[in-house]
Amino acid sequence: MATIKHSGKCIVAAGLMSVGFSLPLYGESVDDMFAALQSANSEEAARIQERIINDWAKSGSPSVDLLLQRGEEAIDNGNLPAAVEHLTAAIDHAPQFAAAYNARATAYYLQGYYGPALDDIRQTLVLNPRHFYAMAGFAVMLEEFGRQEEALELYRQIDSIHPHLPEVDSSIVRLDLLLGGEPL
Repeated sequence: MATIKHSGKCIVAAGLMSVGFSLPLYGESVDDMFAALQSANSEEAARIQERIINDWAKSGSPSVDLLLQRGEEAIDNGNLPAAVEHLTAAIDHAPQFAAAYNARATAYYLQGYYGPALDDIRQTLVLNPRHFYAMAGFAVMLEEFGRQEEALELYRQIDSIHPHLPEVDSSIVRLDLLLGGEPL
C-alpha cells in the first residue's frame, strides 16, 4: 500500500503540475484539441496534451500567471507553504482560474491536507469539468480512502476524455483486477 500511496502522490504531483510550453495552433480551441485527442496516436496526444495544459495555464493576467508560475516552482522546490501563498494570491486575484486551484490542490495534497486539497479539486472541476489531472488527483485520493469502485469509475471517465494517459490505463487495469474483473 505504501508503494501505491507514494506512486499515487507522484502521479498527482506530476499530473497536477504539468504545464506545457508549446502554443496552440492559431484558431485551435480547447474543444478542437480534446476532439483531436480521441483519434491521436500516443506521440500526437502528448503534443495535444501540452497545448491543452498551456492553454489552461493562461489566466489573462501576466501577474496572475506569474503567481501560478511561482507557486509551481515552489512546489517543485519542495517549499509547499510558499506555494500555497503564491497560489492563494493568484486565486484571490483571479477566482475563476482553475489552474491555480489545481496547483494549490497539489500543494495541499503533498502536505497531507486532504480536506483543502479536495475543496480545490472540486473548485477546479466546477470551473473546468474536463480537467483530467484534477480528476486523476481525485481518483488517487479515492483509492487512498478505500473507495476503489468510485476511483475506477472516475478513471474510466478520465479515459473517455483523454484516452492517452498511461497512468490512467494502468490504474483501470489494476483496479479491475483488484475488484474481481478480468484483464482485457
